[in-house]
Amino acid sequence: MSEQESLWFDLTVEDAVRVRDFYVATLGWTFDPMSMDAYDDFVMKAKGTAVAGICHARGPNEGFPPVWLPYFEVDSLKESLAICQAQGGTQVTEVRSTVPGMKYVVIRDPAGACAALFERV
Repeated sequence: MSEQESLWFDLTVEDAVRVRDFYVATLGWTFDPMSMDAYDDFVMKAKGTAVAGICHARGPNEGFPPVWLPYFEVDSLKESLAICQAQGGTQVTEVRSTVPGMKYVVIRDPAGACAALFERV
């Protein structure tokens, strides 16, 4: 397994539009809508560079807590998930592939903190 190569953050909330507008006003971020079929989530940009996602707490994100969730890139999701569990972590969600070009899973570390692991496919 290689060192972390990429990092992403998502925030999942009930009212993604309100929270999106908060970060636009507070940080000067811009955004692009990301279609989730029946609604849009948002890719947030700082100085034109995509830095985070603000998502509605529905569909694949239903039940996620309203916290910034880091996504850590791994070479092999299967291998990293097995190591996570062997080291006392737990798998919170099923492996998902709702974003083109990646699959991911939310985990909980032994201290109870959540993060996501993702693999480019």
